[in-house]
Formats: sequence, C-alpha cells, structure tokens
Amino acid sequence: MGFRSAGGMLQLLVWAVLVEKNSLKVTAPDDLKGTYECAIGNFGVPQYGSTMVGFVAYPKANKKACKSFDDFDISYKAKPGAFPTFLLVDRGDCYFIKKAWNAQNAGAAAILVADDKDEPLITMDTPEESGRANYLENITIPSALITKSFGDRLKKAIDNGDMINVNLDWREALPHPDEHVEYEFWTNSNDECGPKCDNQIDFVKCFKGVAQVLEKKGCTQFTPHYITWYCPEAFILSKQCKSQCINHGRYCAPDPEHDFSKGYDGKDVVVQNLRQVCVFKVAKEHKKPWLGWDYVTDFAIRCPMKEKKYTKECADGVIKSFGLDHKAIDKCIGDPDADEENPLLKAERDAQIGKDSCGDVTILLTLVINNRQYRGKLDKGAVLKALCASFRETTEPVVCLSEDIQTNECLENNGGCWQDKAANITACKDTFRGRVCECPVVKGVKFIGDGYTHCEGMRQGRCSRQRCCRCWRPRHCCSCCRHRTSASCTAVGSYSGVGSLLSGMELMEEAERLEEEGEEEEGEEVESMELEPEEEEIAMATGRLGALYCWLREESEFVVKRESIQDEVKKARG
Repeated sequence: MGFRSAGGMLQLLVWAVLVEKNSLKVTAPDDLKGTYECAIGNFGVPQYGSTMVGFVAYPKANKKACKSFDDFDISYKAKPGAFPTFLLVDRGDCYFIKKAWNAQNAGAAAILVADDKDEPLITMDTPEESGRANYLENITIPSALITKSFGDRLKKAIDNGDMINVNLDWREALPHPDEHVEYEFWTNSNDECGPKCDNQIDFVKCFKGVAQVLEKKGCTQFTPHYITWYCPEAFILSKQCKSQCINHGRYCAPDPEHDFSKGYDGKDVVVQNLRQVCVFKVAKEHKKPWLGWDYVTDFAIRCPMKEKKYTKECADGVIKSFGLDHKAIDKCIGDPDADEENPLLKAERDAQIGKDSCGDVTILLTLVINNRQYRGKLDKGAVLKALCASFRETTEPVVCLSEDIQTNECLENNGGCWQDKAANITACKDTFRGRVCECPVVKGVKFIGDGYTHCEGMRQGRCSRQRCCRCWRPRHCCSCCRHRTSASCTAVGSYSGVGSLLSGMELMEEAERLEEEGEEEEGEEVESMELEPEEEEIAMATGRLGALYCWLREESEFVVKRESIQDEVKKARG
C-alpha cells in the first residue's frame, strides 16, 4: 500500500487484495465431476451458510450478457418443479454488475462469469461512482467468477448436449468455529461522499437493532474501524496536508467536497472518526458497547454536513443524551494539533494491513466477519445471514431463526414440503441455511409426520358438559376438557395436543374444582394421543370424586400418590 499526491489530493494505491472464494461442485456429467474454486462477487447476495443446486446454461446469443436477454427472446425463468438456472456468461465489454442484472432479469438464479484469460481468480467488484447504476442495490442473485479453463470445459460439455448439474456451496465461505462471532465494519463519518455514504447510513440505521440485540446477549463482539493514512513527509507543510490531516500529517482523510476552498476539511472527518472510536471505547468500558450504535446513528441524523452541524458541539449533545461521559471521550481524543502519535489512530492504521486470511483494507465500505472479508450487498438481511452462518451450527442465536433472513424457498412450489391448501397450513419453513420440511404446530395443535408427504394433527374428541376421559393407558395420554363449555378436548401434561396446554398446577386446580363440585358422572373416553418412549409427561384423568395421576418415564409407568403431588404443588406455590 502506498500514497501519492495527484491534483492536490492524496490518493491510495492498492497493492494487494485478498480474494474470497466458495466452492462449486459439479455432480454430472461424470467427466466433469469434482469441486472447483470460484471467487465470490462483491455485489448481489451470496447465500452464506447454505448451498444452491441448479444446472448450467450458456446462451446462444448475448454471450457476455451486456444486453437485455429480452432483446433476444431468451428466458431462464424456472418452471414449477424444474432446477434453477446458473447462467454462464463470458467476461468483457461491460461491468460485472450489468451482466448480473441482465441475468437476474432473465430469470437466472445465479451467474457464473468465465474469465477471458488464464490468470488467478479476482474479486468481481462494483465500479467507481461514475460507473454505478441505479439497479446495483436491486441485484439479489449470487455471482461468482470461474477460471477460463473451467469455463471452457463447461461450454464444451453444453455443446455436446450434456446437462451440467452443479451445487454452489457457501457453507465454508466464512469460518464458524464456535458460538461467538467477531466482526468489524470499516466505515466513515463523512456523509457527503455520494451514494456510498447514503448506503452506509441506511445500513447502519437498519442494522442497529439487530447488532444491539446480538451484543447485549454476548453473541457477538463488534469493532468499528476507520481508514486513515499519513501525509508524505515532503508535503507535511503543504496546504493540502494541513487541511486534511491532524497530528502533524500523521492521520489524514480526503476533503469531503473535494474542494479546499469551502465546506468541511479532511481533518474534520478524521476528528469525528476518532470521536466515534472513542465513544465505542468508553461505552465498552462502561459495559454498554451497544450504545456506540446509538451514537453513530443519531450523529448521522442530528449532525449532517449539509446542515452545517458536523461539529463538536453537536456531537457533545448526542453524547450527553445517552448519558456517556463526554469528558472521558475528549480525553480519549487528545490534542489533534499535537506533534505526537495518537494510540487509537495508530492502531486503526496498523489494522488496515492484512494478516493471515484477511487482505489489506483499502476501500470503504468493508465488513470483516471472523477475520474473513464479507462479499455482497450491504443489506440488513444479507449481513445478518452472513453473521448467522459464522456461528457453529446449532449454536445460532434466536434472531437467526427470524423471518428477517428467510430464504423464501417456500414461495416456490411450497419448497417441496407437505401443505394443506384449504387450511393454509404448510410444513415448509424458511431458515437462513435454507428451507426445512417440518410438521408445524398450529394454535396448539401438533402435527406429526415426515414433513414432506404427510402431516397429521391430533384429532379433536368431543366432551359433554363436565365430562372428561376416564383414565390413561400405557404410553398413551387421554384428553381432558379444560372448560365446562368446551366442545373440544385438551391434551394433559406438557404434551403438545389440541388446544391450550395444561400445566401441572392447572391440572391440580382442575381436579380440586371437580372434587368440590362433587362430579359423579362418569366421562366418555375420547381420542387418545400416543407419547414417544423418551418423552416425560404427566398424564391425568379425573373420574368420580377425584383424579388419577400418572407419570410416564420412558417405558416405565407407575402411579404417584395424590398426596405427593399435592405436596409438590404446595412447594410450587411457595
């Protein structure tokens, strides 16, 4: 990494960039079987933590996908029950994002770009601001660059009439060693840098709530970072360095408006960046690290450059509103005019240098998860999915099972799962790792089955007024009326059955109520519900002047005396 002066501005020279990869597995035809590396594109939505199955298609026209496929009357929209299409296109003639956008509009589920020369894989990035298009944020399909040699083999197989079945795998794209995730976001307090800054602010506002929940529960450790650079010694006394740098040229940022004669200077941005680092530091010391997200969000809203409020006074007002110690933060910032190192900014600059599996941080915005750079759209759902994929499987926090990051696979043919269209009930459930077919629980009714071809709910029994089933049978739990006017039966114990569940306390209260009322009429037996051997359930049925309580533990069955149950209830009541 190096620097030069050009047109009065300091510019960053990129020397090394790490390419993030995922796997593409070919399952047919036989002569192509194997696993191949591909480079994840820095746009669209990579399916972190999941896999995607489809077949490869190569267009007969518009092979570089630089034009709309509608112009060639070509469509790749999958028909019901058909495999999704991975569209293979050639590199060249237009931006990568243009190819992805045209492929997406044609109905492709993913795009594979074949390199046009033999070279190591690179990251397909978005163009500079001047080359950006308004559709960039609407690209949702994943993209990957493959080598020229692999692309040539795919094209040859397609020419021979072979159907190429592939599996794109992102499960190892991000490390997931344990139940704790560390992530970093390289950002900037400057809000006048065009669409990139607008995107950054929108993301922070949307993601703040999720980030704070994860931080409060101790699931993640977040670290904000800010890119800085130094002014070459030969230019330290120049007007440019003095306006863009603090601490005598040690830490610099470009002029926000790219005009030294008006508005805010680069050094103002450096100071505000440092202030944000200090806010997170002080908040963490007070064991409230999530307050840093509140500050960054509110500062962007209350202290924008365009309203001339990008000042220390405005920042202090935001800091005080959260009860943070602004004096401690000022001490952390230090003296920007001092001819000495600032420990925090020095650490920020050192952190920009790549280590291990992480390359140099050279551009904004950059997200790093478990020391691996995130590729794809800076979007709440996409980033949350990437974070969730970085937890060891089965240790993901509850937020990872929310609808915010569902894969929407259930929208297509119900995901191949069982469904009852008349009742609007389905076994398909979207998760961040893909859809699962699992019989549901609907209004307390537990459906049982394989989730793919059938699911059965426990049928409702009929109860006459004040009548309940008589007893229990081995490995079965009878139903019991919960309310005198109920037309349906309710499962006893903690077993998931029809209607609301009765706790042990409620069972005892119901028995006492029946006993007080002197219930003498013998009840009618209703549909019984089978329990699995490993389940532990309390079964109870009330009869004449009392109740019989049953405890089922695996294969053993024994009757617990009513007195002992009453003792337990008294203990529970305190």
